[in-house]
Amino acid sequence: MRVLDRLQPLALLVLRLSLGASMVGHGYLKLFHGLSQHVHMVASLGLPPWLGYVSAFTEFLGGLALLAGIFTRPAALFVCIDMAVAIAKVHWRNGLFSPAGYEFPLALASIAFALIFFGAGPISLDHVLRGGGPSPKAK
Repeated sequence: MRVLDRLQPLALLVLRLSLGASMVGHGYLKLFHGLSQHVHMVASLGLPPWLGYVSAFTEFLGGLALLAGIFTRPAALFVCIDMAVAIAKVHWRNGLFSPAGYEFPLALASIAFALIFFGAGPISLDHVLRGGGPSPKAK
């Protein structure tokens, strides 16, 4: 279906914006309303405390990068790693569907995983900065 193929850039934009907004929201809360608590929580999981700072900044700055569509693949990689660690260390024991389960982090990690491979698409700063013009027409 050629119509759907032509809408793929819009689909990538929706994926980027939804993931970016979720990550900025979570990162903002960690950075500006509880950074020390987040660092202590990360340390209580047996991880080095400095990873609490890394995860908070990854969520906030990575989310901003995803919203803008700049450095999309690296941002998505770091978000995917962040979510994988959150699933393994925090949410896994709660099961898939419980209130603190891993359903939502898994969805975020899956979106990030797709963006690692597909990139930001033509509706992004990545595309503009690469010197991209209009997308080639589908054959």
